[in-house]
Amino acid sequence: MASVLRSLMPLVALAGMALAGPKSCPSNIPLSCHNTTEVADTCCFIPAGQLLQTQFWDTNPVTGPTDSWTIHGLWPDNCDGTYPAQCDTSRAYTNISDILSSTTGGSDTLAYMKTYWKDYKGDDESFWQHEWGKHGTCISTLDPSCYSGYKPTEEATAFFARTVALFKTLPTYQWLADAGITPSSSRTYALADVQAALQNQHGAKVTLSCRGKALNEVWYHFNVQGSLQQGKFVAAQPDGAKGKCPSKVQYRPKSGDGGS
Repeated sequence: MASVLRSLMPLVALAGMALAGPKSCPSNIPLSCHNTTEVADTCCFIPAGQLLQTQFWDTNPVTGPTDSWTIHGLWPDNCDGTYPAQCDTSRAYTNISDILSSTTGGSDTLAYMKTYWKDYKGDDESFWQHEWGKHGTCISTLDPSCYSGYKPTEEATAFFARTVALFKTLPTYQWLADAGITPSSSRTYALADVQAALQNQHGAKVTLSCRGKALNEVWYHFNVQGSLQQGKFVAAQPDGAKGKCPSKVQYRPKSGDGGS
């Protein structure tokens, strides 16, 4: 089983950026959703403390590479299954590509997103805007006040870079293939086997969602010690009942070759 602790390097190392400077956090900050008293410093602690790295498997229309799931987003939950949304309309930026392109290292993040963070309708920019405005603005450590020498929009760059970096550590397609679960137009798989394959790698149960009988989404749940930008992501059990799939599921191929 993969280690339950998934410690990501600081964003500066991951994305090659020179950010103005998110606040440095102490090492003894409690793990989100595990504090026994209120934590006042929300630049180093995320009250909406379970973060979900969510992924799509879209086959109709085919979206993204045929051998990879794609990014849906990175969502904060309130530790109990509820979630905040659209927390700061003044920062609901509408020019995500421009923001990333103008930031050192952001062009690399944007290039990756153009392949792996896709809208099934083809409107990637609107999709990214939606994910940032609805979810990113609700992550407390991304508040402009949490930066030293804040530069407008840099917190959005941090959100997208962190989401991409986390996604790269969660290769759903490969993990399923390693367990003998590959896309097919004829086979079905026990939902329990799909869950076990991903849980063994992630270190905690995941949420699976289906469109009818076909696998369509996976959500990886994390608690965070410290900030989104530089903290440690720890695999966590789902914070509530989510997702719906039958006991036997289809894992349809993205290509037209039918699979095995």
